[in-house]
Amino acid sequence: MVASIQTHDRRYISSKELAAYVLFDSSKSFNIGSFDGRFFLDVVKIDLAWNAAGGVLRSAWDIINDFFAGILVDKTNTRYGKFKPYLLAVAIPGTLFALLKWFTPYFFDDNPQNVGKFIFWLALGMANELNGTFHDFAETGFISSMTPNPRDRTRMFTMAEVISALWESIPQVLMGVIVDLVNHKKINISMQSAYVGMGSMCALAAGLCGVLFATVCKERIAQSVERPSIRDGLKTILNNRPMLLIILSDLMKVFKLDTGTQNYYIDVLGAASISNIILLPGMPLSLWSYTFIGKVQERFSTKALWIFGDHERDVTSILVFLFGLIGGRGKGGFYNKVKYMLPVLMAKDVIYKGTLSIFKIVPRTMQLEALDYCEWKNGCRTEGTTLAAKNIVKKLISATIGPFSSLILKQIGYSLKAGFGQQTQNTKFYLFALCTLLPGTTGLLGIIPKLFYRMTPAERDRMYEELHAQRAARSEKVLAAEKDAALAE
Repeated sequence: MVASIQTHDRRYISSKELAAYVLFDSSKSFNIGSFDGRFFLDVVKIDLAWNAAGGVLRSAWDIINDFFAGILVDKTNTRYGKFKPYLLAVAIPGTLFALLKWFTPYFFDDNPQNVGKFIFWLALGMANELNGTFHDFAETGFISSMTPNPRDRTRMFTMAEVISALWESIPQVLMGVIVDLVNHKKINISMQSAYVGMGSMCALAAGLCGVLFATVCKERIAQSVERPSIRDGLKTILNNRPMLLIILSDLMKVFKLDTGTQNYYIDVLGAASISNIILLPGMPLSLWSYTFIGKVQERFSTKALWIFGDHERDVTSILVFLFGLIGGRGKGGFYNKVKYMLPVLMAKDVIYKGTLSIFKIVPRTMQLEALDYCEWKNGCRTEGTTLAAKNIVKKLISATIGPFSSLILKQIGYSLKAGFGQQTQNTKFYLFALCTLLPGTTGLLGIIPKLFYRMTPAERDRMYEELHAQRAARSEKVLAAEKDAALAE
């Protein structure tokens, strides 16, 4: 028991590693990803039906590469660790693929039915999916192996979220302003140049931070000497009750449909910068929310926090839709008017930012606890196979559901040629409904599996006490195997 308490109190992650992780974590949000849909609609311009078909092909490929990537990661054992080689190997290709994405408009014209452009976009998406799969598996596994102390991980996540919140939104705020200035012809640059400039800068920054994180940080949890077979790896998932519920919850999230708030802000309310204004009242609260996350976790169950953090926005989205319906579906509807919608959207964001730490921290710690649970029950860690199964189940449904976003836009009459502010009134109403009512109602389905979550504080404490003993024994076994190998040489 004494050794277990020492493990829980000791800080394994150094200040240098913490700084590297903070930069890495913030670089994932230091982007203009919320404008990806507008980049596709305004600049890339591929026929919406073609893009839906391409989405099915990309999803199928994503499922296939998840399977063999997970197995390969679990069978990896190098002098540098299990996950670090992958993080280093994918950093440069990932940056290159991101740059090619933003430079796509320079390679092709704006004809929505340009076959060459469609093939290039599809191939780039598939290459990026493969690279991203290895990166995501390696990142999650690497973070889960940095420290045997769960409190150390929570401390690292909280520090990263608090510090990165100070600057991670800057690119999206700037991009919203630039998009509005270009649309309203206030600056003499093309929309194409605006996206390429901002997108490329963020891609390079993310690549550098990724290399820094993989280079500086260390894996500290010893892996099993024996590599698990595919069959054994799959068995570990069936024995992992918490992970099965997380997988089911993620599966239900696939049915959450959304065509994006940026389309509503730009095509209905008339300004991308509205997304920036909405953020202002809640910004101080996002930092404040991390001051009470520890007390909240002590007072409420993990299940209750998981449900609240994941579905608070679904409920408020439905309420925003009902408010916007006042005045009807025509031009007199509140959803058309900035003066009515802005305060309501601000209030929605204030609620979200005031409880942001619950949404950010709880699911991340739960996933890593579920990976530890696998080790506790099975005696080995199978992060690759577990995460592959988690993703495959989700993506099997996504392959069918995912392309619906493009098809829905086509169905409501969205025109790629209409230009800024020229969509029909009927289309504008549906753009509003598709970013409030639709994601709100479909998102609430995810509550169902969460109701069966049963990990209690007592069981969690017992798990980490027994894991400490298992890991100590495994470390001795690994050292003995390395010594035998050295003598054999």
